Amino acid sequence: MQKFTYYAPTEIVFGPAAEDRTAELVKKYGGSRVLLIYGGKSAEKSGLLGRVKENLKAAGIEVLAVGGVVPNPLVSTAVKMAEEGKRFGADFVLAVGGGSVIDTAKAVAHAIAAPEHEIWDFWTGTKVQASLPKGAILTISAAGSETSNSSVLTNDLLDAPTKRGINTDFNRCKFAIMNPELTMTLPLYQIGAGAADIFMHTSERYFAAILGNHLTDEIAEGLFRDIIKYGPRGVADPKDYEAMSEIMWCGSVSHVGLTGIGAQGDTPREGDWSCHQLGMAISALYDSTHGATLTAVWAAWSRYVKEANVARFAQFARKVYGVTEADDEKAAEEGILRTNAFFRSLGMPLSLTELLGHEPTDEEIEKIAWECTFGRGRTIGAFKVLGYDDIVAIYKACR
Repeated sequence: MQKFTYYAPTEIVFGPAAEDRTAELVKKYGGSRVLLIYGGKSAEKSGLLGRVKENLKAAGIEVLAVGGVVPNPLVSTAVKMAEEGKRFGADFVLAVGGGSVIDTAKAVAHAIAAPEHEIWDFWTGTKVQASLPKGAILTISAAGSETSNSSVLTNDLLDAPTKRGINTDFNRCKFAIMNPELTMTLPLYQIGAGAADIFMHTSERYFAAILGNHLTDEIAEGLFRDIIKYGPRGVADPKDYEAMSEIMWCGSVSHVGLTGIGAQGDTPREGDWSCHQLGMAISALYDSTHGATLTAVWAAWSRYVKEANVARFAQFARKVYGVTEADDEKAAEEGILRTNAFFRSLGMPLSLTELLGHEPTDEEIEKIAWECTFGRGRTIGAFKVLGYDDIVAIYKACR
């Protein structure tokens, strides 16, 4: 094993009726006035929101519930919720929903704890130095935000909306309540997009420039195999508890950092994250579903970068799909084809044309690449570093 530092402080409460322990956990982590953040009306219609509020109130905890978080969460929503939380005097933020709700809750917690800063300051360079404690009741298995140190927002207050992410341990939830039964009423497309996102959180760490730590690879390859098996089962039958519970746990493990541990000397292993950057640029401009943007670009990205370490792609194909081809190039291509078949089994798009509903023009692709590179101001990737021209080529290849 190579050297590494690993930190994952979130307490997990998993299983049926786990949400009944909400008040107990909020009190454990110092909450007495809870700002409860949720998305649309599904949390109300299902009765979950009412049950959680009653659970908190019965324990003597004051609650203010604010809804309206949308997929690809917006800075404007977080700003409004933070102001309500400040007036309420919130000392704890509770997210009831999926990654968009949890990411918004993280931003709100930072804003309440540091009212001298605008929320977007933290997404553009200002270091987060304080945050309210926060917890999550997960209703969508996808982003892994319940256990991760990351948060992604789209700034819709700018003339040209842009989507950015930050990583900080202040983003960590104190607890995550995970009842797979809460995910059984989701639309099939959302379940599929979530499973794709889970696969991609593992892929981004697996295809890294620095390798080693063989147990790290074994964990990642096992996670790949698990989500490939149970993701399509969940899409086929959302009432399948075994499938939905496996998808949910895969989501948390895929983004908690275990599949990316390692270093080379004093240089830590970093994931590639190119596909996420490629996908985030698309969703910033087209408001596309996050998981679907990833499946639309993954094969084109893979074929563009695989020569940087074709043996890695061949290992992926052999260990994950059982490919027996001895030639690395052929094995790598078979792994890419089988991954596309997996994405298709989830009901996900495999091209930009399929994703967007029209074939994007060269001008559109250049605009997406401009957003992806922050106006040609950065490169992306670690497995292979990609500049503006590389990114345009990848977008064109998946057109």
